[in-house]
Amino acid sequence: FNLVFYNCKIKRGDIMLDYKVKIGLVPMRRNTTNRPAKTFLTWVSAEERGHRFVDYIEKNFKSENVTFTDSKGLGCSDLIFDDKSAAELVERFKAEEVDAVVIINCNFGNEEAAADIAKALGKPVLLWAPLDDEYYKDGMRPTDSQCGLFGVSRQFQRYHIPFSHLPCCRVESDEFKAGFDSFVRVACMVKNFKGMRIGQVGTRPAPFFSVIWNEGELMEKFGIKIIPINFAIIEQRMKTAETDYADEIAEYEQYFLTNYELDDLTPKYIKPMATMTAMYKHLFEEFNLDVLSAECWTATPVMFDGLAPCALYGLLNEMGLMVSCESDIHCAMTMALLRCATLGKGRPLFGEFTVRHPENRNAELLWHCGPFPVSEMAEGTKARLVNQRAWLRGRDGEYTVARIDQEHGDYMVLPLICRTTEGPHTHGTYIWGEFENLQAVEDRLLDGPYIHHFVEMRGDYRKEIKEFCKYFPNLKVDETIK
Repeated sequence: FNLVFYNCKIKRGDIMLDYKVKIGLVPMRRNTTNRPAKTFLTWVSAEERGHRFVDYIEKNFKSENVTFTDSKGLGCSDLIFDDKSAAELVERFKAEEVDAVVIINCNFGNEEAAADIAKALGKPVLLWAPLDDEYYKDGMRPTDSQCGLFGVSRQFQRYHIPFSHLPCCRVESDEFKAGFDSFVRVACMVKNFKGMRIGQVGTRPAPFFSVIWNEGELMEKFGIKIIPINFAIIEQRMKTAETDYADEIAEYEQYFLTNYELDDLTPKYIKPMATMTAMYKHLFEEFNLDVLSAECWTATPVMFDGLAPCALYGLLNEMGLMVSCESDIHCAMTMALLRCATLGKGRPLFGEFTVRHPENRNAELLWHCGPFPVSEMAEGTKARLVNQRAWLRGRDGEYTVARIDQEHGDYMVLPLICRTTEGPHTHGTYIWGEFENLQAVEDRLLDGPYIHHFVEMRGDYRKEIKEFCKYFPNLKVDETIK
């Protein structure tokens, strides 16, 4: 399976979601008197551990998505231990614009300084105590790293500071690697969610009361801004796009011709589809959008002589420009959230609960008209364009299935898990997803506040969604279905 994509992937620049995360590393020790080596809560042991842990993390976890700022040159031998060193660290981290903080208890830590740092920065914070594994023959030990966690966490609770934590483990362990990776993903989700800019193209389809949202609440609770873009703007931008973006349009035309089999109704629409793709891409840039929600199948064909936008949404998704169908703002938020959980590597699918499997009582058709990207097509299959709509089956595997919604001002996110299974061939873009207990899922959706629109992302991100919700007290994770 090879996707011929040409040069359609665009760089983020100053628009769209930012999947790069800068982590501030904070090695800490107890503010005690200096004691001889190989006694209790020694400076020398804490300093050795702090340097070793910071060096290991920076060397082994730096990537294209993750960079670090540390405490070198501050405190006592780079360890933060009192009010003064904490204040200096806060100043550095603010200047460096860190996105999250990792507190490392190198012997016991310092709950006052840790809480001051976390409160001043207001960023996601991870508490970690390395395993206390050094003991001497005379019964002494140099560290009580885990013990200090309880002091730090209690101070955080008094300050109402949300936090994540890792079990006590060695920094070289798989447990640390998995936990640190998960925290980075949560940090990416948090940094992009608050203050997100969502474009709203057109109004909702008239019969779709189910997708109503509250613009004022989204701004008050999450700092999310809805940017309205009416169809007069879309019409005007389409008139100039063909000449303004001719080279891009030619690439997008070739994309559709190369990656799909075409029926006899679609060829005349290839250039308009490519033109609308370019128009939407530049709409993201012009209005500085992170994600977009659009009225689609009732307005676009009327405005543009039968043009359907379904498949071009899939191409935009390939480029990292997500568009939720049918004016579903809450689904747009969920698409952005799940893509951030993958650090921009995954492509969210807009697939709704549609019909039950005719034979498997726990399997459901997660389907929509045609917005899945070709890169998420099942291996060994082909993609078709049927009257401009993509027909393809999504990749096999495990999927997180999630939706953000609200009732009476209470916002919730329901994270589910399914695995693909065999099912009848059908039109549009789809997967057949098998749940552990589909009836429980159906009952939960019917009880509300959820509707049939959900977002699917390959991989299990339920843990990250749960941790993410810690940092948004106005958004609760729905754990009624395990």
